[in-house]
Amino acid sequence: MEGAEGSPLRISCTVRALSSALRGDLEADAGSQRSPLGRSSSAGPGGLWFKESSAKNLRSRDFLAPAAVLKKLYPDGQVPGPVVQRLLSLQAPGLLPLGACEASAAGLRVRADRPAVFRDVLEHPSLYLGPPPGQLGRGVVLNCPVLHPRPSSSSLSLGQLRAVLVTDHLAALFRKQGFSVSLCPVLEEGSDIISFLRLLGVDWPTVSTGWTNRETEQALWEALLKSPYAEEAGAGDLEAAGGASSEKVGRRIRVDIRRVIQEQRLQGYDPSLTTCLVLKDSVAHLAQLEGALSRCQAAACTVLHIAGSPGEFRQQQVAVLWQAVGLRAPGGPGVRQRLLLCGPVQTSGSDSELSACQYLQLRRAQMREASEMKYGEVQGQAWDDIIRVMTSATVKFDLLSSAHHSPVTLDVRREACVSTKGGRGGVFVLYNCARLATLFANYQQAVQQGLYPQMPEASQLDFTCLKEEVCKFLVSLSMDFSSYYNRVHILGEPRPHLFAQMLSRLRLLGAVQRLFHCALEMLHVPPLRQL
Repeated sequence: MEGAEGSPLRISCTVRALSSALRGDLEADAGSQRSPLGRSSSAGPGGLWFKESSAKNLRSRDFLAPAAVLKKLYPDGQVPGPVVQRLLSLQAPGLLPLGACEASAAGLRVRADRPAVFRDVLEHPSLYLGPPPGQLGRGVVLNCPVLHPRPSSSSLSLGQLRAVLVTDHLAALFRKQGFSVSLCPVLEEGSDIISFLRLLGVDWPTVSTGWTNRETEQALWEALLKSPYAEEAGAGDLEAAGGASSEKVGRRIRVDIRRVIQEQRLQGYDPSLTTCLVLKDSVAHLAQLEGALSRCQAAACTVLHIAGSPGEFRQQQVAVLWQAVGLRAPGGPGVRQRLLLCGPVQTSGSDSELSACQYLQLRRAQMREASEMKYGEVQGQAWDDIIRVMTSATVKFDLLSSAHHSPVTLDVRREACVSTKGGRGGVFVLYNCARLATLFANYQQAVQQGLYPQMPEASQLDFTCLKEEVCKFLVSLSMDFSSYYNRVHILGEPRPHLFAQMLSRLRLLGAVQRLFHCALEMLHVPPLRQL
């Protein structure tokens, strides 16, 4: 196996290597073990193995090739000894060190050499928190259609806020993966929507007050007039658009959307898209997109439109209009467009639907009440900052904890959120992050007092001392960490024979802390550094 200096350990790489070894040995060295009909198995690589996640099963295995799959590969379902030996001797980039491989009633189970995995990961944490190779030079434009009409914060709905937060989070994720990211649209500095987004830690690109995109819009109108898909709109087109005024319509151009889709062989668009009357807002939207694409400093770029369900049809129209004028920005012909649809957001425990601004105010009041219940009077700038961070974290976890396409129902009852630790949401994550900060502050203080030794290099630690699981992500990770922290006494008595175990645990929790900080950074939520 290659060292972690060249390739970090990956579960996906391990599954692929195990699958290739199991199938490759079957085809190369075990021809006599083929099925009687001489047909190759239909089980694909993804179906040969799966990574175990059950706490009960993790005591005995990390990967399992199910018995039902093995019976398709071998007549008696038994994996030959040479194949097992090959699995144990695998060497491949990203492959987890393997410790054991044995047959069971459930199938062929493989257990990783966990101390070796701990050592590799904890010696080189930056490899796991940095971008993977091969992504540099790629770019993405993230377009948030709900911000194009330049809404005020008071008119922003919860569904629209979810789309904005998904866009902001995707931007952080793509940047972490080494992509060049350009956000669209740009908004006026000093506008109330920018002030509102900054309360949530969203740093959206801005332009000066009074900025216009008039030249780009003019060029787009000219391109539309010359497009083979466009023609002059008639009275019927205006009626179909609901009697749109001349202020909205502009030059009365109609585009044959269906023809664009057919001739350019575009996939995934609504079949009811036929013709489209070009509105000024649409051209302004395209001008913003072209500006964002020109700012994306990458040779290959994808444009991702993040829309809510009410705006899906409209955004498809805009995307095809852009195709009709040829994606005129640099590199235009090679640009791909994709649509990401966010599910709706509803509230329970309230007589009426809340706006995004009202929801933020509600959560802020709940966070202040929760803090007062736990700590007494909470006054001053320091407490205001803490409550702002907890409020931002709560709102983001409320709206981002479900898959983007799934609907979200928010419980806005008073008793549902009045807690600094309950709810298993953003505040719970921050609480455990602060817990780690306190743990390491206490450790460093003890080191200065001469009670504990300094932390050695990871290569000098005995990771066989680590017997517990710590896994999953953020809320799940917080739950696992909280359970681990409450069950395992980290900073014990200053006795030399206990230091090896304590230092290994501290090294592990140091990596957990870095993971918390990295993940919270991508949510633009600063970690709390006090309990």
